[in-house]
Amino acid sequence: MTFFSLIVALLLEQARPFSGKAFAFMLDYFGWIRTHLTTGEHRHGILAWMLAALPLTLAVGIVTLMLHKLNPILGWAWNVLVLYLTMGFRQFSHAYTSIDKALKEGDLQKARDLLGAWSGECTTEYNSEEVARVSIELGLVYSHAYVFGVIFFFALLGPMGAVLYRLATALNDEWNGHEENLLGKFSAQAFEIIDWIPSRLTALSFAIVGDFEDALYCWRTQAFSWRPLAHGILLSSGAGALGVRLGDALPEGGSSRYRPLMGIGDEADSAYMQSAVGLIWRGLLLWLLLILLLTIANLIG
Repeated sequence: MTFFSLIVALLLEQARPFSGKAFAFMLDYFGWIRTHLTTGEHRHGILAWMLAALPLTLAVGIVTLMLHKLNPILGWAWNVLVLYLTMGFRQFSHAYTSIDKALKEGDLQKARDLLGAWSGECTTEYNSEEVARVSIELGLVYSHAYVFGVIFFFALLGPMGAVLYRLATALNDEWNGHEENLLGKFSAQAFEIIDWIPSRLTALSFAIVGDFEDALYCWRTQAFSWRPLAHGILLSSGAGALGVRLGDALPEGGSSRYRPLMGIGDEADSAYMQSAVGLIWRGLLLWLLLILLLTIANLIG
C-alpha cells in the first residue's frame, strides 16, 4: 500500500501541484508560539517545538488508525491525501525549470530575478555559471526536503511520519534566525537528529545513480566543511555524482562571499542543471523500486 500511495500522490502532485501557501495558518501558529515562548530557557525551547510539531502529528496518527480500521480504502485514500499535502516536487521544480529556460534563452537578468525570488538572496551580481551553480544546489537540497525525506518517514511511520518531517523542516526554516531565544537552536538540533538517516540515504542514492566513486570521495573529503552538515553531505555527494563544481565563492556587495568548494569537474551551466534533474529522478526511481521490492517481500511473507 505504501508504494501505490506514493505513485498516486506523485502523479497527483505532477498534474495539480499543491500550493504551500494554503498552510499559511501554520506559519502564523509558529509565529505565535515564538512570540509567547521566548523566555531564553532551554526547557521552554523544547516545549515550544513540541507544541508546534506534536499536536498535528498525533492527530494525523489517530485519524490514520481510525480510517484504516473503518475501511482500508478510506485509509489508503488518507495516505494519498497526506502525501499530496506534504510532498512538494513541483514546489521547487517550477522555479528550477524557469531559471534553466531563462539561461538557455540567454536572458541572464531574468534568471537572476527568478533565482533571487526563489532563494531570497541578492543575485544581481551573479554570472550565468553562478546562477546555474546555486540553482543546482537548491535543487539538490529541496529535492531531499520536499521528496526524499518525506518518503523515508512515510515509509517508516506512515502519514504521521510524513507530517512530522514536514513540520520539523518548516520549524527549522522558520525559527533558524531566532537562536537568541533558543528556539532556532533547538529546532535546528531536533531537525538534525530527525534528518540524520534520510539525508545520508538521499546522498547515497545520488552516488548510486551517478558517479559512485567521485560522489563518495567528495562526501568523505568535502562535506564537513559546509554548514549545515546535512546540506554539505547532499551537495558534496550530488556534485561528485554529477561531476560538477558547486559551492565556492559568490559575489556579494562588490566583494566575495566565501563558501567551501563542493564536487570536482567542470563549472556549472544549463546542461548540468538538466543533469541534476536526471540525477534526482533516477534517485527517486531507485527509492520507489526498493519500496516496491519491500512491499512484494512483505506480501509474500
